[in-house]
Amino acid sequence: MSNARLPVFIVDDDEDDRISIRDAFIENKHHKQYVFMESGEQLIYHLKGSFPHNHPSVILLDLNMPGKNGRDVLREIKMNDRLKRIPVVIFTTSSSEGDRISSYELGANCFIAKPNSYQELMEITQAIAKLWF
Repeated sequence: MSNARLPVFIVDDDEDDRISIRDAFIENKHHKQYVFMESGEQLIYHLKGSFPHNHPSVILLDLNMPGKNGRDVLREIKMNDRLKRIPVVIFTTSSSEGDRISSYELGANCFIAKPNSYQELMEITQAIAKLWF
């Protein structure tokens, strides 16, 4: 299946962030299926239950979520032979150098601090689409 048909998973405990990210992709003319998940547990459950039938073209993953946080989820994805090839973009409010380094050490494909403006979000989603759609 080509990446053009695969969904994008947006995993963030903040509903406004999930909606803004999706809206920026759509405003950039990237009309795909956007699947919202609000926890790491929900993502892992879905990936293990549906793989490979509905795996995503890319996962946008927040680091700081209650319960199973983004680091735990990233580690679990990248240690699983069936899941590790799915691109994971850490998309977080953190601008910590330590978070960036540890994310890459755990196998993140990209680390992006959430922008302060919608225009910046538009630019970021366009770049993500060019890389993984």
